Amino acid sequence: MDVPLHVFLLTLVTLSLLLSSSSSSSLSPSSSSSSSSLSSYGLTQGSSLSVENKDDVLVSSNGLFTAGFHQVGENAYGFAIWFSEHATYGTRTIVWMANRDAPVNGKHSKLCLQEDGNLVLMDAGKYVIWSTHTKSTSHLAMLQLRNTGNLVLDVDDGGGQSTTLWQSFDYPTDTLLPNQLFTKSTQLVSSRSSTNYSSGFYKLFFDNDSILRLLYNGLDATTVFWPDPVLRSWEVGRFQYQYNHKASLDSHGEFNSSDGLNFKSADFGKGPQRIMKIDIDGNVRVYSLVVHKRRMRWEVQWQALSQSCKIHGICGPNSVCSISQDSGRKCSCVYGYKRVKLEDWSYGCEPDFHVCIQDDCDFIELHQVDFYGYDIRFIHHVTLDACKKNCLHDDACMGFQFGWKEDTWAYYCFIKSSLRNGFQVELNVKMHIKLPKKLVSSYHEKIITQSNFSCARPMLTPIIRSYKEKHDTEAFRYMLTFGCGIGCIEIICIMIFWCYSSKRPSTNEQSYFPAAIGFRKFTYRELKKASCNFSQEIGRGGACIVYKGKLSDNRIAAIKKLKITNHQGEAEFQAEINTIGRVNHMNLIETWGYCIEGKHRLVVYEYMENGSLAENLETGKLDWATRLDIAKGTAKGLAYLHEECLEWVLHCDVKPHNILLDANYNPKVADFGLSKLFNRGGFDHSSFSMIRGTRGYMAPEWVFNLPVTSKVDVYSYGMVILEMITGRNLVGKRQASNGNEEVELALVEWVRDKIQTFNGSHMASWVEEIVDPSVSGKYDITTMENLVRIALQCVEEDSKARPSMSQVVNIFLHV
Repeated sequence: MDVPLHVFLLTLVTLSLLLSSSSSSSLSPSSSSSSSSLSSYGLTQGSSLSVENKDDVLVSSNGLFTAGFHQVGENAYGFAIWFSEHATYGTRTIVWMANRDAPVNGKHSKLCLQEDGNLVLMDAGKYVIWSTHTKSTSHLAMLQLRNTGNLVLDVDDGGGQSTTLWQSFDYPTDTLLPNQLFTKSTQLVSSRSSTNYSSGFYKLFFDNDSILRLLYNGLDATTVFWPDPVLRSWEVGRFQYQYNHKASLDSHGEFNSSDGLNFKSADFGKGPQRIMKIDIDGNVRVYSLVVHKRRMRWEVQWQALSQSCKIHGICGPNSVCSISQDSGRKCSCVYGYKRVKLEDWSYGCEPDFHVCIQDDCDFIELHQVDFYGYDIRFIHHVTLDACKKNCLHDDACMGFQFGWKEDTWAYYCFIKSSLRNGFQVELNVKMHIKLPKKLVSSYHEKIITQSNFSCARPMLTPIIRSYKEKHDTEAFRYMLTFGCGIGCIEIICIMIFWCYSSKRPSTNEQSYFPAAIGFRKFTYRELKKASCNFSQEIGRGGACIVYKGKLSDNRIAAIKKLKITNHQGEAEFQAEINTIGRVNHMNLIETWGYCIEGKHRLVVYEYMENGSLAENLETGKLDWATRLDIAKGTAKGLAYLHEECLEWVLHCDVKPHNILLDANYNPKVADFGLSKLFNRGGFDHSSFSMIRGTRGYMAPEWVFNLPVTSKVDVYSYGMVILEMITGRNLVGKRQASNGNEEVELALVEWVRDKIQTFNGSHMASWVEEIVDPSVSGKYDITTMENLVRIALQCVEEDSKARPSMSQVVNIFLHV
């Protein structure tokens, strides 16, 4: 049907007017709701916060905290509380979430305070996902975000008195804020990952025996791992069966629990904002928000477990946790097993074989590896063969631990039904894993291949000639045979010599999984090219020169060239190379390889941009905060050498020249040329054939021929700390005629005299008389006093009076 043009135009105008009016009417409620949903105090009854409006948030009056919708995934949101000021490269620090396990839609979802006083979270405007289950007959209920980070639903009785109906402090997720009470009815549950806020596998809670514990609640296993389950509660300072179940972290960084767990953060005192959090790896840590190079970041000030591999389930079943130099913790599948999920270690590893039965099974050995728990039975006074038979005849047995008990002087056997919580240990124990014989044989072949560098025998193809005429005589035949035999022997000898000189057999292969570090052998030609013919010297010692170089993969390296002029130089080089394979810590220098060619002996390290501590002390570039960090980091590195390596390591030459600083002034202990390895069975004092170290930092044990223990490094460390504090260079001020001892005593006695002189005087503290006044940066007097006392305790003449390096680290955590 034909429609007149004027009628058609009139219809279009009418429709456009209707559409514009409907759109404006549909927008106006939203905007008005947004403006009226928030009063100057908080969220009132009948109002809501919308997920679609980014301005719909609650902010504490001090501006420290914000509450609102936080995106947790694609079109997925949670209602959360976070610190208003971003830290760690712009990411929000979430401290609480209402619906961590049930995110809401990004359209039409809202948080509503209903007229009856119930606070509900609506998904897509239809479905109640979360609720406080509160009721109020009054119309004066209000939701507010307090300055403490507590989201509180209060109701006013009309007379100025308010009653709390609900508060977020009673329902923490993974974070405890200062002065937030932790009770029997609350718990902290870790997040699944750094990007997945849903509930993870780890929980902090009060157990039925009133002890604050950490629990791993995995996919198919549940175990308590902190406090150490091997120890009784009283052995770790906890008290069972208390009437109250309360714990809290105050704003100064002190934590107190009714079960006896009490500690202070490393930066205890009034100052930074703090939180206590159960992290995704299952460890509980206290963080402080600090300014570092003009950026806000959270720094760890306390943690429940110092050895992260002791956290249950961290690598999943059928795997072993170890410490990697590159990335810290490292997980590896047990031989014969494979990853379940490449992106998630919590699923662990699964068998890459069919189940073996008795005669089809055999065992491989994993040295210094333990799998905690899941023991079917314990057998005492048993032989290795008997333990193997016991496991072979039990289909539930997956392996067993075999070891020696010192207290009973007998061998023991733990039969395991599951390979969980695997980690490297420092004890002399072996774990035997049951596998099909085919896998066992291939495992042994693999180990032999890895540990032997023997060359294949050369194949000699005989020359076959046919002669038309035969004029051979008996004498000529014998001569020809003899000559060929000599030639073959010479060829074989040359080949064996070439293979031996180019591929020396390794005597330190691991028998369960490859080393985590990228340690390799360089050729002298490579290092000569990398260092531009050793042209740029960056350091020099009594037996070495250090050059800067650029490797073929563009890494900047420090190349140390040793002067091998006698057997002593060779011994130092071998000591350093042997030590390198055993140390693995963020505060120890990372070594990339070595070179042994003829008379050349070189070691390749990571290049440290800020040189040695000695150089920085001379220039006065280090402020007090940096010096304190260097003292802590150095202590951690030495504690690792002394107590956490598979073999004990004494450095024997701790001094500022051997403490290097990276681009961020993180300390790394270097130069293991005088180090000494010891088995876990104990020290062999007679193995020291000479005095080791540098005069000025050497312990009295070296001079008086007393037993040498790890306390010699503690003494040297104490002298380094005193040098950092006072600014007095020991080496530069050595003027005494009778040698080293007088110089050491002069500095130590000078510090002690200052302390005694000012004790009881009108001076506020003796620290100002000791601290080097030329160094910039403010310092806390109490912290500095504790640091001096630590140093003086380390330099006690009696080695037994000195603390161990691990005790020094613990002291730092409480100063």
